[in-house]
Amino acid sequence: MQQNAIPPSATDEATRLARRTVVIRKLQKDDIFNSLVAGWSDLKRAPVYGLTVGAAYALGGWIAIYFARFSGLNYFTYPFLTGFALVAPFMAATCYEVSRRLESGEPLSWAAVLGSVKAGGGRDLGWMCLVTLFSFLLWVDYAFFLYLMFYGAHMPDPAAFIQEALSTQQGLVFILVGNIVGGMIAFTVFSFTVVSFPLLLDRDVDFITAMISSVRAVKTNLWQMLAWALIIALFLAFGLLSGLLGLIVVLPLLGHATWHVYRKLVEP
Repeated sequence: MQQNAIPPSATDEATRLARRTVVIRKLQKDDIFNSLVAGWSDLKRAPVYGLTVGAAYALGGWIAIYFARFSGLNYFTYPFLTGFALVAPFMAATCYEVSRRLESGEPLSWAAVLGSVKAGGGRDLGWMCLVTLFSFLLWVDYAFFLYLMFYGAHMPDPAAFIQEALSTQQGLVFILVGNIVGGMIAFTVFSFTVVSFPLLLDRDVDFITAMISSVRAVKTNLWQMLAWALIIALFLAFGLLSGLLGLIVVLPLLGHATWHVYRKLVEP
């Protein structure tokens, strides 16, 4: 008796469905640390890609500082720089692809890496770029609104403003509210981007599914992901305090490590 063969179209559809099914795993206690170690190893194995991206990211930060000073908005240099960190997940896309290729043994070249990133952008990676850009604009708008709420249209001398912010009750409340609410915005952006960018490079899924999967991963591993967000914030703070030079190494390190965090969070 002849058995009915499974049509190739059904097999293809089952494969596509399996790739779009995102299973979230629980992190083990050492997974974040091990991901950082693996990220550092990837950076040492293929430094030219990550360091180039890191240098471009630092250059973008210097441009943001110049724009703030040139436009007379010196008071917004800090929110410009901290908000600029919101686009770091997109900037690190090249690092995700390099780590993926190192992991799978695929050849490394600028053409291959950028070609894969561009192919991801042709799917839904570009939409995620717009999401992070919108988040950055929202961050800057929030900084403007907060400043106007506390100080109005008054623009004091930058040195006098810093002294007032650090020595008066109004200034301290301004700093406290700004950083608390800013931290909440930053963690929200972190929640829907920490998995979504590497997932879009790794699988054929839409950006909505990627963002939902990222939020699920954070909810499933809340304390570990809070620790990971804090580590990212501390590393980026070091990069900012070093005159942005530290970002040349910090960004690719975090990018490669994020790929390994993703691998531990999402079932292959």
